[in-house]
Amino acid sequence: MTKMRVALMCVLAMAPIMAFAEGVKMEEKVSYGGWPNCVKLTNGQIELIATTDMGPRIIRLGFVGGQNLFHEYPETLGKTGDKEWQNYGGHRLWHAPETMPRTYWPDNSPVKFEWDGKTLKLIPDFETGNGIQKEIEVTMDAKENRVKLLHRIINLNQWEIELAPWCLSVMAQNGRAILPQEEFRPHPEYLLPARPMVLWHYTQMGDPRWKWGSKYIQLSQDPAAKSKQKIGLLNKQAWAAYYLKGDLFIKKFDIDPDAKYPDYGCNTEVYTDWNMLEVETLGPLAKLAANGGKAEHTEVWSLNKVELSEDEASIDANLLPLLKK
Repeated sequence: MTKMRVALMCVLAMAPIMAFAEGVKMEEKVSYGGWPNCVKLTNGQIELIATTDMGPRIIRLGFVGGQNLFHEYPETLGKTGDKEWQNYGGHRLWHAPETMPRTYWPDNSPVKFEWDGKTLKLIPDFETGNGIQKEIEVTMDAKENRVKLLHRIINLNQWEIELAPWCLSVMAQNGRAILPQEEFRPHPEYLLPARPMVLWHYTQMGDPRWKWGSKYIQLSQDPAAKSKQKIGLLNKQAWAAYYLKGDLFIKKFDIDPDAKYPDYGCNTEVYTDWNMLEVETLGPLAKLAANGGKAEHTEVWSLNKVELSEDEASIDANLLPLLKK
């Protein structure tokens, strides 16, 4: 064996492992934010990075070479193994209703992953204190700037439990969340309410970060803010968006109009503080049978380049057509 061939084999052995699925490239052992064993998916236009040293978290989502739409916490970058839950940012899977300590089970341990040539499956350690196994399946479209995420919660207890999948995308600073209002219908032709909107004890509707429009509710992230804000909705139009410096993130999601949702009937929630803004969706409350009962919730993400002002006419003209793709 020649020295050149040996050297080439050594280089290949050290190189990240790559796989392709109809135009989608999967790359292992990508170092990101101080975590050396991340997994990266890209179709050449957009890219997604998931952590496996802890999590799972989708820690980066953006156009190739562009800004990260997800928030990162500098103080927790590269951290693992903590006994307490840590807010690393990115996108994560929780279970609702929110309660201590069940919801905040630490996700600081290594994550297994599987790649079948099309879908990346992320499998964290099961939550010993809750008897729950989480899984996230990620499938990136080869041609469109679109990603499908299937979130799964499995009950490993020997008794039935009730919960709802809760999917939280922690968005980067200085952007703006957009939620659809229900279609206007005049009184007295329509007498019944359109949907619930839920407030938290710390919600202040007069906060300047809110913009209450006739067609959309908008919430801006402000690093100079001193308080936290949150609302929840039964969002029957089944989409939410976040706009940041020319990039528009849209998530569409499953909805069952006959199901019971947590938090007084919310399937969509937005929360913000001075660090970030969360765009959250929830599945229905479900009773998971003992020894393997499961609940699933799907989101479909898309990334778009667009100029979008706070004016509702701008949203009508530039965002609504993207929902029809």
